[in-house]
Amino acid sequence: MTKTVLVMGGAGYIGSHTVKHLLDNGYRVIVADNLVYGHLEAIDKRAAFIHADLLNSASLHAIFNRHEIHAVIHFAAFAYVGESVQDPQKYYLNNVVGTINLLNAMLANNVKNIVFSSTCATYGEPNYIPIDEKHPQSPINPYGKSKLMIEQIFADYEKAYELNHISLRYFNAAGCSAEGEIGESHTPETHLIPLVLKAIKGERDSIHVFGTDYDTPDGTCIRDYIHIEDLAAAHRLALEKLPEYCGCINLGTGTGTSVKEIIFAAEKVSGKKCPTVYAERRAGDPAKLFADNTKAKEILGWQPHYASIEEIITTAWNWETNRKF
Repeated sequence: MTKTVLVMGGAGYIGSHTVKHLLDNGYRVIVADNLVYGHLEAIDKRAAFIHADLLNSASLHAIFNRHEIHAVIHFAAFAYVGESVQDPQKYYLNNVVGTINLLNAMLANNVKNIVFSSTCATYGEPNYIPIDEKHPQSPINPYGKSKLMIEQIFADYEKAYELNHISLRYFNAAGCSAEGEIGESHTPETHLIPLVLKAIKGERDSIHVFGTDYDTPDGTCIRDYIHIEDLAAAHRLALEKLPEYCGCINLGTGTGTSVKEIIFAAEKVSGKKCPTVYAERRAGDPAKLFADNTKAKEILGWQPHYASIEEIITTAWNWETNRKF
C-alpha cells in the first residue's frame, strides 16, 4: 500500500525538494503550508495541497481527520537568525508552540512517526571540529534555541507517548534541483551562494565578506555546504528508518568551503567576476563549522552525491539564470 506522508512547510526551499523526492520514490504526499514564506509554484503538481497553519490547531486536526497519514516531515519554521534575536516571541510561538500543536494533532489520530528539520545552530559556538552529535548544545540565538527545545520535546514525547522521531541537524543547504524547476527563493535572501550569484548578475551592488583574518587557510569563514537533493534523500531515508532508530543525526558533507572559495567557484561557473567588498568581522560568526556525518552514513546509509562545491553552485546558477519564482 502506498504510504501517505504529510509534509509541513512543503512549499519552502528544502520542503519542496523533499516533496519531489518522495513522489519520485513512490510516496503519496500531502503538503501543508501557510505560504508566509513558501511558494505555491514550488509545490509539485502530483502532491495534494492544504492551506494550514501550525498556530491554528483546528486546521491541523482537520488534516489528520480527513486523511490517513503514515508519517510527518516537519519543515514549517521561521528561520532567520537575526530576526529571532529581534523578535524571539515570534520564533518561540511558531516554532515551539506550533510544533506542540502538530504533535498533539498527530497523537490524537495515532500518527507517531515524524522527521524534523533541525539545525547545526543548536550547537552554538563549536568546541571542536568536525562537529559530531555528542558535541555540547549551547545555541546562541532564539532560532537555535527553539530547534533545541523541539528536539527535547520529541525525547519527552517518545518516553510518554511512544513517538518515533528523527531530527536532522543540517549544516548549510545549497543548490537547486537538477531539472531547474524549483530552487532557492527567499525574501529576504540571507544565504551566501544566492547572494554571490545575485551580485554576479548585477542584482546586488556587491557581496560583503565579513572578516579576512580568521584562523583558516585564506582568512575567511569556512562552512559545510550540502546539496538540497542530498538533503531531500536523507529525509526519505530517515522516514524509512523509523521506528528502528530515534534521535538526532547531522547532515553535512564533512568538508568545509571558505567564503573566498565560494566566490571563486561562482566566478568559474558563471564566467563572470563577483564585485566583492571586504569588511570587518561580524559578531557571532565562528571561523569554522563543518559536520562529522559518520552517523548519517552508518544509520541511514546516506551518502552525499554532490561531491564538489562547483557542482552545487552550477545547479544554483542554472536556477538563478532561469528562475521560475
